[in-house]
Amino acid sequence: MNNNLIMDNNRNYWNENADLWFGTTALPEYGVKFVTEDDLHLFGNVSGKKLLEICCGSGHSLKYHAERNAGELWGLDISQKQLDHAKALLSENGYAAKLICSPMEADIDIPKDYFDFVYSIYGIGWTTDLQGTFKKLASYLKKDGIFIFSWHHTLNYCVAWSCEERREILENDKLIFHKSYFDETYFKMPIHNSEVILCNRKISTYVNALAGAGFVIEEMIEQNDMQNIDSDDIKAKMVPISV
Repeated sequence: MNNNLIMDNNRNYWNENADLWFGTTALPEYGVKFVTEDDLHLFGNVSGKKLLEICCGSGHSLKYHAERNAGELWGLDISQKQLDHAKALLSENGYAAKLICSPMEADIDIPKDYFDFVYSIYGIGWTTDLQGTFKKLASYLKKDGIFIFSWHHTLNYCVAWSCEERREILENDKLIFHKSYFDETYFKMPIHNSEVILCNRKISTYVNALAGAGFVIEEMIEQNDMQNIDSDDIKAKMVPISV
């Protein structure tokens, strides 16, 4: 599938549906229910630090860091509508960030060896060039800089309910694989009367791409607090949601 067509399709989706996602999947949450930066402390003290967010969306994660006295904030997103939301949100709260509308895969006028943190909350998986993107992000970081990202866990796209009747599912607590874990071909996913195009990459693909870009992995988290929640969401309790 042509990468430019994939990016155009996904850009159009986000421009058309940005309002529906306003304020979602943003720090302090990492996209996993009930798991937050307050629990994980991956950033620590960002006071005076320079941060670049990839796929910054409506700007709520940028605002989160601004409230914690970040020294300089940059945001990158493929959707101008999302960036319009981010600019307005930050301005309304007395903050500002350097906002750039571009695919993360592109050659962008972003300073090299400059940022203390580069991060992405449920955004990295949209890239059409994982290895190239990681290499670019590594170049933006200072020598001792940190890259933090979260994304859907691979198994989420592989596992489905075992039958159509929810009552039977709850009685049997069964899930089935409807897609191979090793299938990394692009697929179309219907959403909001439209569709997005994604690639479900293996965990090893992410790990190897990080290594290929020169990153050293300090921590990988597959946490799911749904085990302790009174819920009938069997899939959420049996399968890791995010990574």
